[in-house]
Amino acid sequence: MPANMWKNARDVVEYESGQVVFEEGDAGDVMYAVVDGAVDLSRDGVPIETVVDGGIFGELALIDASARGATAVASRDSRLARLDESHFMFMVQEHPTFALQVMRVMAERLRRANRS
Repeated sequence: MPANMWKNARDVVEYESGQVVFEEGDAGDVMYAVVDGAVDLSRDGVPIETVVDGGIFGELALIDASARGATAVASRDSRLARLDESHFMFMVQEHPTFALQVMRVMAERLRRANRS
């Protein structure tokens, strides 16, 4: 997703390098978009992916009520936009291609997991 898409997000939080955003097994009710910075995702201590400017993570929290499937840690100082369910639904209604972009991210992650 374009990095500038999140520049004017209404709920932006800052994380210092090394700060945990969420841990595997935590309950989740928001997804995140990287406004600027980078976040490392890992499962069982094994690196999965680094999400950078414009990327999203934690989206499954808005799709189902399962616990977080990975740990997310800022790998450098980062600004992250938090999207709760109501903001997610707004984005889907106002920008229908947003849902398609989220599905593409999920599909790519699933394909990568299946190859592992």
